[in-house]
Amino acid sequence: MSEKLIIKSSNPATGEVTISGAKNSVLKLMAASLLAKDKSTIYNVPELTDVEIMLEVINGLGAKTFYDKKQKKIEIDATNLTNCVAKKEYVSKMRASFVVLGALVGRLKCAEVALPGGCKIGERRVNFHIKGLESLGCKCEIKDGYVYAKATKLTGATICFDIPSVGATENVMMAAILAEGTTIIQNAAQEPEIVDLANFLKSMGAKIDGAGTNQIIINGVKQENLTGCEYTTIPDRIEAGTYMSIIIASKGKAIIKNIFPNHLTLFTGKLLEMGANIKLIDPNTMEVSNEKRLKAMNFITQPYPGFPTDLQALAMALLCCADGISVVTESLYENRFMHVPEFWKMGANIIINKKHAIIKGVDYLVGTQVESTDLRAGAALVTAAVAARGETEIGSLNHIDRGYENFVEKLQGLKINATRVKYDNDNN
Repeated sequence: MSEKLIIKSSNPATGEVTISGAKNSVLKLMAASLLAKDKSTIYNVPELTDVEIMLEVINGLGAKTFYDKKQKKIEIDATNLTNCVAKKEYVSKMRASFVVLGALVGRLKCAEVALPGGCKIGERRVNFHIKGLESLGCKCEIKDGYVYAKATKLTGATICFDIPSVGATENVMMAAILAEGTTIIQNAAQEPEIVDLANFLKSMGAKIDGAGTNQIIINGVKQENLTGCEYTTIPDRIEAGTYMSIIIASKGKAIIKNIFPNHLTLFTGKLLEMGANIKLIDPNTMEVSNEKRLKAMNFITQPYPGFPTDLQALAMALLCCADGISVVTESLYENRFMHVPEFWKMGANIIINKKHAIIKGVDYLVGTQVESTDLRAGAALVTAAVAARGETEIGSLNHIDRGYENFVEKLQGLKINATRVKYDNDNN
């Protein structure tokens, strides 16, 4: 049996929605907990498929875990790691699990980690990860679908990435905190999730400066100086951007709680440019509304603090019915327009020219049967369905489940007419 999401043309969104902990942060905090010979507790953990996969990876390494879904917390006791092999059956499901590489190299000075999987949005090489670890004194080899890494000791170094890589920055940070001397990461990724990881590591006893800028400085500490910690994950900025888009698409007015607005400055600016209304009620709460047809606008996806590639498809869903012609440029991933054929089925007027999508707003979209091609594309199809006339059926919900906690319940809380149903693949 499979599942699909049915969305019918509904009333404008109203009510409120609370944002969960950041998926792209909590997974890295879970990996980082392996560095201390102690127990760490992580709060504000969203209930997601990806979290379950990371737990499988960590349990496979010999750590003891306890997941309290009701309290939204995870306890990870890495006192006795018994294994440095992260198996393909888990890592191939989710790219974020690849960051156990840096934690294992730092803690055990060895690692065998399967090459990562996840959404098929384009080539995501691991060469920056390997370059960084080798600079610290690690010998790395790729063979039979695994990265084999081993070091007698790790020594601080200056590492400059050709482009800011989130995963490589995270892996090097985790390995470097137990290296001898000072490590400087230049052209480092600046995402809020990087800052969250640095704050978590500092809570454990690491010495890190500059997280959130393009240069991160790490002064290595000894293993005995790292201890477990208690830490609360930041809110998920991509989930927040998703519900902002859905509320606007519905021409509704609703409240979004547990949000860090400064994590979404550029995205919010673009929504305002399109004609949406966004008002900050308090430091962590905003009111989002839209009563009229949106205006066209252009944007280019860039590493943070630029326009997030994870929100590109959602913004495109809004532009499908905006007045005028918009140009969206995807500068990061070559396959991140896979949702466009699904938009075409709904009546969108989009032309793809290499890394550019040229969107001429249509009068309206029409509900039909579509498929989620990846995590964010699935959320974008929901956004389009909310704006469309008629009924839309969205398949392949496994993608959406990877990144959105209680998605249907939250949609229903906003008075969106959304229903999750099971169906037989042979008779759908």
